[in-house]
Amino acid sequence: MRSSFAILALLLAATMAAAQMRPQGQAPYPAQNPYPNGQPQSPNNAPSGSSGKSQAPSSTAGGHKLLQAKSQDELKAYQDATSKTDPAQMNAAADAFAAKYPSSELKAALFVRAMNLYGQANNSEKLIEVGRKAIAADPTNPVPLVQVGTALVEGTRDTDMDRDQRLAEAVKDAQGAIDNISQLMAPPDATPERIAAVKASIITMAYDALGMVDLNKGDPAGAEQQFLKAVDASKAQPEAIIFLRLSVAQDKLKKYPEALDSATKALQYAPQGSAAQNLAKQQQERLQKLMAAASGTGIPSSVAPVTPAPNAPAAQTLAPTPPAQTPPAQTPPAQTPPNPPH
Repeated sequence: MRSSFAILALLLAATMAAAQMRPQGQAPYPAQNPYPNGQPQSPNNAPSGSSGKSQAPSSTAGGHKLLQAKSQDELKAYQDATSKTDPAQMNAAADAFAAKYPSSELKAALFVRAMNLYGQANNSEKLIEVGRKAIAADPTNPVPLVQVGTALVEGTRDTDMDRDQRLAEAVKDAQGAIDNISQLMAPPDATPERIAAVKASIITMAYDALGMVDLNKGDPAGAEQQFLKAVDASKAQPEAIIFLRLSVAQDKLKKYPEALDSATKALQYAPQGSAAQNLAKQQQERLQKLMAAASGTGIPSSVAPVTPAPNAPAAQTLAPTPPAQTPPAQTPPAQTPPNPPH
């Protein structure tokens, strides 16, 4: 989904920026105007008016949560780790940092960066692996929660031996992202409007993941409610794939007029020439034929719902998804309910 890219753009900066250095034995310097590239303040560049004197501990500035390093060595190790651009090297650097500074506030941010790099490389299983470490380091950060939850549900198949466990974890993570949305870290210079947009993207992804779990478990009614919440959360930036998944859920509930409306909106919002557009068109035409043929004696069984294939995990973005999702594919007609469009 397109919104995933928007999430990573701010979230990566949010988690990596604003680290502060606190000399041993002194209180942390208040965070003011952190560097956009994630460089924290040190005593030598303390803001004007501080005179380099220690002040009362503070982990917030203007309502924005900030990170703090407790020593110059910790700060240097953090900076060295963030310089990595290869996901495997970043992951190794994050592990080394966490082993040396197990109580550091910065280790979660390093795991988030490694997670996002794996997402950009379309490696969903490594995204999940490293994302779990980020969640363990900071269980209230909605970014890894929604990324891991989405990757789990999109990467789980009915034939997986651990299917139920993966889906249960996806539900826990997605719900955790919703419950902890207020814990989102953002740079001090982020506008309220931008923060609200990012929060909406996270909420959208979380409800979308919950809807896919319900659809995979054969609960189209529950899926419909979750997708409707995702639609509401993304009303400022509608997502075609969510409307397509909503249409499938409503189709399975035999709510054909509603399903047709959702498919039409999916077609409206899908990028020109995209796989989502093609699938939405197929679903729209199918429902139109279905409704035209319905005469009180039943629905023609020859018209089967479209079944888009799973997209790449949200971390690609967000691809939203985020959207660097792999194009959905249509499966052959079948009497069994279609899999949720990923």
